[in-house]
Order: sequence, then C-alpha cells, then structure tokens
Amino acid sequence: MSCPPSKMDRIKALFKSQKLAVLATQEETVPYLSLMAFAFTEDLSCLLVATKRATRKYLNMKQNPGVSLLMDNRSHKGDLFQDTVVVTCIGKAESIEDSQKAFFQDLFLRHHPDLTSLVQSPDCALIKITVNYYYILNRFDQVEEFKVT
Repeated sequence: MSCPPSKMDRIKALFKSQKLAVLATQEETVPYLSLMAFAFTEDLSCLLVATKRATRKYLNMKQNPGVSLLMDNRSHKGDLFQDTVVVTCIGKAESIEDSQKAFFQDLFLRHHPDLTSLVQSPDCALIKITVNYYYILNRFDQVEEFKVT
C-alpha cells in the first residue's frame, strides 16, 4: 500500500476499536446501505463481511461488485467533531474461493466469535473486499487518500 506506516497504524487502530461498518452496495440506480460486522487482513489489502445469500446486499454485490465501507470512531458520549476519524474504503467484493475459505473464516471469527453460527451456516457467504483506496477524514475537513498497491 502506498500509505505511510503511521497512517496504516491509525487505520488499524480504528479497525481494531470498531466492530461495525456501513457497507454501500449498488441496487439498480440507487445506493443501498447495510450495517455490517467486518474484519480485515493485517496488510489492510482486504476486508471481510458475512451475509446470508438470500439478502439484498448479497445480490447487489453479485450484480455489481463495486462497494464501499465506512468506519468511524463516533460514540454517543458527546465526542467533539474535531476528534472524529472516519475511514472510507473503496473496493471490489467477491465470494471467497473454497481453497481460501478456512483462512478467511478463521480471520473473521477472531474478530467476531459471537457470529460463529452465522458464518458456519451453509446459507452464509463470506465476502472478501479487495480494497483499492482508503480515504481518511480527520476533524471533518482534512482528507487523505491512499491507493492500495
């Protein structure tokens, strides 16, 4: 990734502190948003989400694999806007191949052991999102872009 190590550390710290992200998929001509549990690879090249195959978001990703995810450090404790960090990830969603399923399933469940029954269900699809870009927003007015190489 063409991202300085200090920025990668900030992204990882945010990801480690958060369990949920907002996933944006495309449904025909409108965006469709879903709150999702997520996990990430150590090098930040991939994000993982799990969903049942009989969902709108799954169908959207199959029809149009271009997606984005948004994570932030907001809380409901009256945090100041200047302390808010937001990361937007732009990438391509794809189902995980059988040869890689055990690795990615283990990675996801290390972050979300409470979702074991969902992830191990035959109706569940574990989706790998290969990240193309990260955008980091600080203080609601400072945006940095990093292309994943």
